[in-house]
Amino acid sequence: MTPEEKLISSGWQKKATYDDPRLKEMVDMYEEIGLDVHLEPFNAANESGCSDCMQQLPGQVKTIYTRQKSRDESDS
Repeated sequence: MTPEEKLISSGWQKKATYDDPRLKEMVDMYEEIGLDVHLEPFNAANESGCSDCMQQLPGQVKTIYTRQKSRDESDS
C-alpha cells in the first residue's frame, strides 16, 4: 500500500497541491471550517496531468489532505 493509499484509507481526502503563498491560505481556510489538515511532500507519481513545474520546486510544493475532526478533538 502506498503512503497516499494509507492516508485515504485513514479517512483523509486529497484536496490539491500548492506552494506558498496559496498553500498557507488554503491550509488556513480548511482549518477555519473545522477540518484537520495534513501536508505531504509533492510526489509526481500521485499527480495526474502535467507536474513538471512542481518537480522543479522540491520541498516547497505540498499536497493538502483533509478530514473531519474526530469527535473527541472537536468537543474540546
